[in-house]
Amino acid sequence: MSKIIEHKKQIVSEIADKLRNSKSTILVDYRGLDVAEVTELRKQLREAGVDFKVYKNTMTRRATEEAELTELNDTLVGPTAIAFSDEDVVAPAKILNNFAKDHDALEIKGGVIEGNVASLEQIKELADLPNYEGLVSMLLSVLQAPVRNFAYVTKAVAEQKEEQGA
Repeated sequence: MSKIIEHKKQIVSEIADKLRNSKSTILVDYRGLDVAEVTELRKQLREAGVDFKVYKNTMTRRATEEAELTELNDTLVGPTAIAFSDEDVVAPAKILNNFAKDHDALEIKGGVIEGNVASLEQIKELADLPNYEGLVSMLLSVLQAPVRNFAYVTKAVAEQKEEQGA
């Protein structure tokens, strides 16, 4: 009997550690998805470096208490799968939100973003953000604009001086 209890304690501490250490955690209800759909979802999440697991709600509740995220307990009703991302804040929200658009059976319940419990609206806003590469690309284009404009102006001045000199 004590081995079972020890095993459950390990699982609870594993969940609590993941809740504390992940940049983004999303809870979903996957009822109604068939095996092929769940496999496809897991594949997409795995490719993005997101850990997707199903835990018993009682263990997850104990882990939320340990991680001081008890606001999540209201969402821990019915079948719940949890997506943890240690690296990318946007990836799990984006993948799950896009998958939910195509599959009505998948329902986003809530989540944690960088240690703070997030509402459904906040998760959807996060899902609408571009990924890391997209944000870097936007930043580079903003930084490039002044240099590009300076180059156009100097070229125009050079052409104007050539015309005046000719």
